[in-house]
Amino acid sequence: MLRLRRLGKPPRPLSLPLTPPRSPRPSAPPPPYQPHPHPHPHLSTSSSPPLASQRVDDVPQCFAPSRLAGPGTFAQGHTLIPSSWPETAPVHSRRSRYGGVVFGNHGPTNGHIRGSTNCQHQRYFHSYYRNSGLYKGAIPTIGTLLSNPASSCRPYSSQALDRTSSKSSAALTSTRPQLALDAPQRHQNRVLSTSQPNMYTASFAFFEAIWEAGITHCFVNLGSDHPSIIEAMVKGQKENKGNFPRIITCPNEMVAMSMADGYARLTGKPQCVIVHVDVGTQGLGAAVHNASTGRAPVLVFAGLSPFTLEGEMRGSRTEYIHWIQNVPDQTQIIGQYCRYAGEIKTGKNIKQMVNRALQFATSDPQGPVYLVGAREVMEEEITPYSLEQGVWDSVELGGLTPKASKEIAEALLGAENPLLITGYSGRNQKIPAALVELANTVKGLRVLDTGGSDMCFPASHPGWLGLRFGIESEIEKADVIVIVDCDVPWIPTLNKPKDGIKVFHIDVDPLKQLMPLFYVPAQHRYRADALVAVEQITSEAQNQATKLDTAVVTKKWEALQASHKERLATIASKTIPAEDGSFGTGHLCKTLKSLCPEDTIWAIEAVTNTGFVHDNLQPELPGSWINCGGGGLGWSGGGALGIKLATDAENGGKGKFVVQIVGDGTFLFSVPGSVYWISRRYKIPVLTIVLNNKGWNAPRKSMLLVHPEGLGSKATNEEINISFDPVPDYSGIAKAAAGGDLFAAKVDKAEDLERTITEAIKAVEGGQNAVVDCKVTLGC
Repeated sequence: MLRLRRLGKPPRPLSLPLTPPRSPRPSAPPPPYQPHPHPHPHLSTSSSPPLASQRVDDVPQCFAPSRLAGPGTFAQGHTLIPSSWPETAPVHSRRSRYGGVVFGNHGPTNGHIRGSTNCQHQRYFHSYYRNSGLYKGAIPTIGTLLSNPASSCRPYSSQALDRTSSKSSAALTSTRPQLALDAPQRHQNRVLSTSQPNMYTASFAFFEAIWEAGITHCFVNLGSDHPSIIEAMVKGQKENKGNFPRIITCPNEMVAMSMADGYARLTGKPQCVIVHVDVGTQGLGAAVHNASTGRAPVLVFAGLSPFTLEGEMRGSRTEYIHWIQNVPDQTQIIGQYCRYAGEIKTGKNIKQMVNRALQFATSDPQGPVYLVGAREVMEEEITPYSLEQGVWDSVELGGLTPKASKEIAEALLGAENPLLITGYSGRNQKIPAALVELANTVKGLRVLDTGGSDMCFPASHPGWLGLRFGIESEIEKADVIVIVDCDVPWIPTLNKPKDGIKVFHIDVDPLKQLMPLFYVPAQHRYRADALVAVEQITSEAQNQATKLDTAVVTKKWEALQASHKERLATIASKTIPAEDGSFGTGHLCKTLKSLCPEDTIWAIEAVTNTGFVHDNLQPELPGSWINCGGGGLGWSGGGALGIKLATDAENGGKGKFVVQIVGDGTFLFSVPGSVYWISRRYKIPVLTIVLNNKGWNAPRKSMLLVHPEGLGSKATNEEINISFDPVPDYSGIAKAAAGGDLFAAKVDKAEDLERTITEAIKAVEGGQNAVVDCKVTLGC
């Protein structure tokens, strides 16, 4: 017969809710124990369940609760946990739920039986409390663990019992930290999963939140911090198909981030990346820099190493690596690149946290945001809820003041050589047309793109100066300059405007608050939306243009057309192949443009060859040119996949043709093993052109700008360690990653170029990826 400690007082009733004083209503003890002959006694049901008003908090899994256990005293009956354990008791108090427990032969046992028990007894009490609707978990005492060391516990806090009629037992589970203070250190209390089809966790709410906020794709690299994330993914893909983000597995974190970046840049819609604690966050690498400087709205989520280690909560530490990956402040790893970084500390406001982060990501200047959450938090079961998405929109910028737009228009119309410098304004695909209208109004206005991040101005317009990274002779000639959404309008050590000219700076972030050093000699600075500002200036210029001398205006326009024609002729002259059949980037890109569809989207990461690529592709259509926008090489591999994924998704599965043009060194940075595995698995066909010039040429250029006559200027590429000789088989690397299902080719003669590219285009249009390794000469 089961021996229980004799109670000093009669049983006390339990109360609702947890914090208020106990209820005066009496409690009903469990029925006396009777040995169960059934081979599966745990399936039995209780004939007399407790009253609905009773409270059972931390009811043991296998042991009946008792009151105080005095030495040498036993009782024949059972009592429920005393309701005199208030939530507010001091932590050192014997009555506290979270501390002050005395061990040994004297003192309270937190309502758990002391002494030995057998399996039938365990099954009996397990069955009684589970079937009565009160069972939630247990905290073992010294005695119970010593008598049954194999037992495990689930320390949850129960909710008010009168709610059970409308909610499942799983929905009532709370992950409030419940310390197993009376567990021996040598035993681990593992909180096992209670996953049920109707379980609603913080992780599932996270996916609901990002979907409701407009995120359609999650690029994931999963780890030990993601058990509940994985559960939520499976649940969502089964139950909410069509209303759940598409999950893209990415073997490398930088590729995942670059894919989300490319998708967001083309569509303007934020996307999500999920990575593994601190190491996965570091694996994002240069892609975070690119998203930040390139102004791409991306939500990055990473788990945290569990903050409990004795099984106090579901999600508590279960693996060796949980200690190793526990860092002091994980958000600081990429925090300086993010518009916002924060920690999710409870599932109860997880949707608010997600939407707050996305407000930062989508408000100008756009960029990445970072959220982290520990396993215990993401495992938390919460009541399903939703937000009113209309109150979580991004911050909307205004335009210029009437005085400012009038002053800028007047300055442009009166200038001999007006110049507009831009960089990121083309992210809004209405900008190119707005700039064309302004240039048609202000005859003689030239437009220079110095960022190359987006297509901002069409090459067919006479005012087109192409793409130059802060170096262009027209900067020195200009007498009025308007800077619009641009980070580096010129490089003062190489060329700069004349002294005394008027400079107007219009930007979503004119102070460049993430750059420790930045300034331009602008007399006027405005924080404004580029499109609104350009339209305001154009409108004012049209009003003032009627007062201008027609002959002067005509002369400016004719001069502009002549200079544009000369510029195009100079570009074309550099595209002629050499007599030995070798060719440069210019000839290659001119051929590409003639063969690829007219609405092709170009994903560019050509580094020192970028100018030649832009000069010869001469993009015309808004959204047709997307450059890295940052300095973290390796963006274009994942970026091109994200762009293709986006154009297909936005066009019913059949989007535009996408071409990646990448330097050979940058191709290796892009993690091609991951890129081409993803492209094959998810059927994302892209044409990749590798500009093979046998190494990195950017370091040599940088060296010559500082030491033009130095030792390195006379050294070989091998001597300054920038050579890729022997040359890797770039297309072969891609083909291996794609499991052989990829069109791979090499070209080193102009006579073979057109045929090879035509075959590659055909392969991509048929759904297969293609990589063409093109050996190019330098400087053309």
